[in-house]
Amino acid sequence: MEDYSYETAVDVRLRDVDFMGHVNNAIYATYLEQAREDYFADVLDVSLVETDTVLVSLELEYARPIEADDEVTVALRVPELGTSSLPMAYEIRSNGERAATARTVQVLTDPETGESRPIPPEWRTRIERRE
Repeated sequence: MEDYSYETAVDVRLRDVDFMGHVNNAIYATYLEQAREDYFADVLDVSLVETDTVLVSLELEYARPIEADDEVTVALRVPELGTSSLPMAYEIRSNGERAATARTVQVLTDPETGESRPIPPEWRTRIERRE
């Protein structure tokens, strides 16, 4: 396993499970979203919902299925920061074993113009301290 600076638990809900008895592949992206929300709250002290960001990229590679009664965590790190982009690398774990890896990129935007805007200095400092 790679070294990740942040980890959060995710509940497997009944609606996440498909007719084959494991978590549907589309739900993995929802687990990433939950991990991002937790990271923003815990590390940046802001709600992801209250920030002006857009998800511009999502890559997801599956390693093994997640079963309905598994304990799931999502580990994440910020490998590098852009001027306005916030890339994140993830590992979704099921009972401590890698179930998937992923990468997303979010871009901060100006709510009035829709154009990208720089990552706030206080975010940059908090992220760099964490990594």
